[in-house]
Amino acid sequence: MSQVDEVLAELAELEDPKFREANEKRGDDHGVNLSKLRAVAKRLKTQQDLARQLWDTGDTAARLLALLICRPKDFSREELDAMLRESRAPKVHDWLVNYVAKKSPHAEALRVAWTADADPVVASAGWALTTERVAKKPEGLDLPGLLDTIEAEMKAAPDRLQWAMNHTLAQIGIEHPAQRARAISIGERLEVLKDYPTPPNCTSPFAPAWINEMVSRRSA
Repeated sequence: MSQVDEVLAELAELEDPKFREANEKRGDDHGVNLSKLRAVAKRLKTQQDLARQLWDTGDTAARLLALLICRPKDFSREELDAMLRESRAPKVHDWLVNYVAKKSPHAEALRVAWTADADPVVASAGWALTTERVAKKPEGLDLPGLLDTIEAEMKAAPDRLQWAMNHTLAQIGIEHPAQRARAISIGERLEVLKDYPTPPNCTSPFAPAWINEMVSRRSA
């Protein structure tokens, strides 16, 4: 039995129908508890070849594991682009962007290309990388231009793209005082995610509320 087959057999044993039912409501077709998945990854440690083989199975749980044990810097720009377009499950898409693409030397080139992509799911990955830059490396970013685009396009954007653009909007407002009033104004006018159900003690994703909450926390 190959190592890939052994890992797939282990993942199959970890499959839980209750987890699968909950995950499938969010579009994620797997039933493995993510804490248990991370424990498997911790044991396997970094194995780039195994990660590639697990990814190639197309299995969602195997792909999530692949993203935990891969070496982000070893993927080419073309590989990462192809992987993103193959990422059907939202969780795979999110982990690929956050755990791999953000750490890649190709992150900026991918950010620019993905943001301009006609596929809204691909574009949402570009906006996620833009949010990262707004927070950590804003030099050279056209923040007023980003706000122009958000103001013009966020309201009508499909869900995942809208969510990603909204995160960029909030991040600009939180991190950049000179743009804060405009970011809040755009959020108030567009009302995107204003009525999103937010549990007690959690921050609302509605950008004006999110910005004000984070700014007040930092000044406390």
